This record gives sequence, structure tokens and C-alpha cells, in this order.
Amino acid sequence: MMCMAKPRSFGPAVIATLIASFFVAGPAAAQFKPSKESLSDLYPGKAYSPYAERSFPSRVFWGDTHLHTGLSVDAGLFGARLGLDEAYRFARGEQVTASSGQPAKLGRPLDWLVIADHSDAMGFFNDLAAGNPNILKFDQAKPWYEGLQAGGDASAAAALDLIATFSQGKINPKMLAEYSPGGKTYRSIWDKVVDAAERFNDPGHFTALIGFEWTSLVAGNNLHRNVIFRDGAEKAGQVVPYTTQAPVGSTDPLDLYKWLENYEAKTGGSALALAHNGNLSNGIMFPVDAQYTGRALDATYVEKRARWEPMYEVTQIKGDGEAHPFLSPDDAFANYETWDAGNLDLSEAKTKDMLQFEYAREALKNGLLLKQRHGTNPYKFGMVGSTDSHTALSTAEEDNFFGKATNAEPKPGRMLHPFTKTDKGAFEGYQLVSSGYTAVWAEENTRASIWDAMARKEVYATTGPRMIVRFFGGWDYTDQDLNSRQPAFGGYEKGVPMGGDLPAHEGKSSPTFMVYALRDPIGANLDRIQIVKGWLDKDGKTHEKVYDVAWSAGRKPGADGKLPAVGNTVDVKNANWTNTIGASELGAVWADPDFDPAQHAFYYARVIEIPTPRWVVYDAFRVGIDIPKEAETTHQERAYTSPIWYTPE
Repeated sequence: MMCMAKPRSFGPAVIATLIASFFVAGPAAAQFKPSKESLSDLYPGKAYSPYAERSFPSRVFWGDTHLHTGLSVDAGLFGARLGLDEAYRFARGEQVTASSGQPAKLGRPLDWLVIADHSDAMGFFNDLAAGNPNILKFDQAKPWYEGLQAGGDASAAAALDLIATFSQGKINPKMLAEYSPGGKTYRSIWDKVVDAAERFNDPGHFTALIGFEWTSLVAGNNLHRNVIFRDGAEKAGQVVPYTTQAPVGSTDPLDLYKWLENYEAKTGGSALALAHNGNLSNGIMFPVDAQYTGRALDATYVEKRARWEPMYEVTQIKGDGEAHPFLSPDDAFANYETWDAGNLDLSEAKTKDMLQFEYAREALKNGLLLKQRHGTNPYKFGMVGSTDSHTALSTAEEDNFFGKATNAEPKPGRMLHPFTKTDKGAFEGYQLVSSGYTAVWAEENTRASIWDAMARKEVYATTGPRMIVRFFGGWDYTDQDLNSRQPAFGGYEKGVPMGGDLPAHEGKSSPTFMVYALRDPIGANLDRIQIVKGWLDKDGKTHEKVYDVAWSAGRKPGADGKLPAVGNTVDVKNANWTNTIGASELGAVWADPDFDPAQHAFYYARVIEIPTPRWVVYDAFRVGIDIPKEAETTHQERAYTSPIWYTPE
């Protein structure tokens, strides 16, 4: 049906403007700019072009917040020989030669990258491998050097021993002095890091964000943070990274926050931190009552953490950290790529009481509790994904996975060799996860625009696929907002995007959420979209519920309210799958049926793909080996949006 617009009358000023625009000749015609008043009269509310006069972020940019090169001591020990240049070249789509001698190239380039080499002992490995006399004069270094020279299992054993020695805080600080703040070598290494980022930063095409990983390990328990600068060399080059070794450094996050404050005060720049995946922290990543130091959580802790950590690494190579089946027994999708044998170096086995302080969903719930106690929510974070690859190769593609470290780069049987194994447990080789990437909603591909999106949490994580996801919260979204094919227009006008806070609203009506997902154009179809809700009741107890809000055709919830599985087209033998099930796009406008305006709450969207092969299936197909029976061969990859929070008036 055609809709005819009724005739409109034009005022004298508009007519005069139109006449002038038709009859003014020469260069002056190109200078014509209609007034906003005339545009409003011609097309009420907006310019005719739906994309004009709008300032919201309309593009999604893909990147990795956490990549290591051979400058990281553990990466070097495991065989990484690629440096900063190779990492950037690979990320922007060029072919490079991996440390294992194989050609490597991404299926699709990334838009941006954070090289986050370990701040502690940055560059130490390079001099150790070269037999630098200033290192070998220390007895502690000799067996590591000899193991490296021997190669093979001896080299791997040396690497594990060095990492364990560092993680237990037993490394000789005098040996690391030249590779710590104050050392000339350390200063020169950081200068090279900054210089490489400057050389590869190409605004509008590829963004190289300057960063590092603050490597806090407390008796093997992972408290790592990645620091990301908004700035270039003129500011980030004024400092060197913060470390954990006394007397200059510290393993306490509160001291990192002080360093960040000092950085901004000294340079006038901006920086933020994101917490590393917490599943290997053995219960100390998200404290509720006290830090690992014994210091009780207070206003200072919650305010500083909220100020400096706007994002959390929810998925990466060493397991997925969104949810755990023990904590979320009613969530059929909670047991995804779960690593829960112990801490980072498996010096301590995991116990169930630790889990509630390690996973994102539980932290988001406990953040509501801490908001009630202290007035600030320290766990009000956005969701990001990253590889944490130690090969300088940012690969999160199942059919193009280059492993966690060089000793796990593609080769026959790599899935059979444990990543870590002690008498406390094992992380098997086949458990490595080809994950993940971060999507940023930004105006342009520049440091400032991408960093600002991170700071406001308008980001989402995926386990690797590049699906497009929008998530908005408000009070009066309608199906028409979604069906307009331009959901972002209504999304920003009527509410807030992912990472935001629901605006105040009078009355007791339920908030509405608009979510939309488009499959990766070369990836798998979508199974469903879910909205995960967490809330705090009047008795101070936290709760959660997962709602299916959109799903592919041909199914409906059963009597128990549960949606049937989408099916499975994976051909494990031939490493193949088809898009004959699922949907290419899904969307919904959903109102919370259980909303209580007196309860603090959060909501985030989880988008689930149909089943596809894990990387072990591609390995087995290409080299003709058997997959261990314990290994998962299929999975359902996913996206996690940053939450939207509701706070009672």
C-alpha cells in the first residue's frame, strides 16, 4: 500500500530559500546550507536523510584487548619469536611466518589491537636466551638458560619452572632489576613498544592502542589486569608500565589504581584497566567481604575499582568466564568451555566455595549487594573478549587456531599434550579455547573513539564469530522500533545502549529491552537470543534468571517453559556443518514480566549460535588423528553484551 502525504504549505522564508537555491549560480550554489528551521518545516523532527544530524555510534569495530609477543617472558620461554611488528602486521591482515615456521594469516583483518605484554620482566627472555652475562651470573637463571639451549621437553620444563617461580614470588629481584622500572633496559624496551604502536596506528583504518598487562599473581592465583591508554607516545611515553615486584611494584589492585591516578595527573592523559578472566584466581578476583590481603572492602575499594575498571574479560583461550553450572544450575548454557581445575599454575586445586568470586554473572549480582552496602557498585563492568594468545597471533577462528603458546601451534597431536599438569589437576591440550574478540560500537576507527566506547562500556564480547548485536533498555520500546530496520534510531532516542543505566521513570511499569542480532556473514546461523537478569531482593539476597526472548522458527517452549534444542548439523568426520537450521537474524522487544521497581537489577543479552565444530575437529580432519574421547567436538559459540543496570529511585 502506498501512503500519500497530504499537501503542505510553505512559509515565506522557506519559499525564499528555495528560490535562492535554484537561481543562485556559480560557486555560491555549493555554499548553500538550509537552516535547521527550514529543514524542520520540510521534514518534521529530522533531516530527510535518516543518517544526518545523528551522533550515536553507528559502526562496530573488531579487536583483541589482550595479545602477547616474544617480549613477554612466558611467551618467549614457550618459543615465541615474533615481535611487535609481526603482531600488528598479522592483526591488520598480512601473512606472517609463525614462530613454529608455518605461514599464518587471519581470515579477516582486525580493526584494532592492544598488545598487552607482561609488565614484569618485559624483554628479560630475549637477553636470557642470548646468554647475557648480567643474567647468567645469577644461579637461578642457569638451569633456565640450559633448558632453552637443549630445546624440546627440557625447554618446556624450564619455561614452566620459571613461570612457577615467578607466580610464587620466588624470583630473584636483583636479577630483574634491569627489566623493571628504573632500569635503562626496561625504559628502552617500553620505548620500542610505544614506537611500534605509533608506526602502525593508522586512524580510520587500523588502531594500535598502547597497553600492557599488570601481572599480579598471588601464590599462583590470577589477578592480572590489562591497562589501555587513550593516548599516544606524547603521554604514554612519559611513563613505564607498573609492575608487581617490590619495592617499586605491588600485587594489590589498589596500588595499580594509584598508579593510574598518578599517570593521569602527571600527563593529562587517560587510561583504564580491565580485569583478566577470573576463573583461575581461586576465589580472589571478585571479593565481597575482604581482599586477598585481608583488608575489608570499604568505600575506597569499591569507588576505585568502579572508577578504573569499566570492562571485564569474560572469555579467552583459558576458558569462558560468564557463568558456571554449579552457580547457575538452571542455565542450560552455563557449562561452556569451563576451566575449573585450579588456579593459574595449578599449585592449588579448585574448591566449589571459590567459584562465586570468579565468574562474571555472580560478580554482577554481588555488585548489586556491594552497591547497597557501600553506595558504589565496583562490578559494574562491560563485557569484552580476547585471545590472551602468547604467539603474537591474534587467532580466535576455529579453523585457524594457533593456540595459546608456540608449543601449542598447529601440529599433529597438539590436543593430546596438557597445557598444564600437576598433582593438583590438569588443563588438557584439547581444552584450549579458540576465543575471543571484542566488538566496539564507535563513531570511527581511532584511539579516542574506540577508547571512549570502552570507557562507556558500549562493547560486547564474542567467542570468535563476528555477529552484530544491538541491546537497548528503556520504558516504551515497541515492535515498530525493531521492525523499522533501523533499531538504533529508536534505541538511542528512547533509552540507553548496552553499558548504560535505565533512566528514572515514574510509575511501576516494566522496562522494555530491544535486542537485535545478525549472524556473522561467513559464520553460523543463530539459535536464540536470551536476556540474563540478576537482581537483589529486599532481604539482601541475589537472584538470577535466563529468559529466551527470540529464537529461530519451528520451535516453541514446552510445558516446562523450556525451548527445545535447535538441532545439530555438524559432520565431525568431515569437519563440516550447514546453515540449514537456525536463523540469519533475530530480534525482540521484551518486557520484564517479573519486574519489581524496588529491586536493584541488571540485564544483559546472550546470543547463541547453532552448533559448529571446535578447533580439535579441524585438527583431526587435517592430519588424520583421533580426537580424545573426553574432548568436546562441537559447541555453540556466543556473544555477551555489556549489561544495562536499573537502580530504584
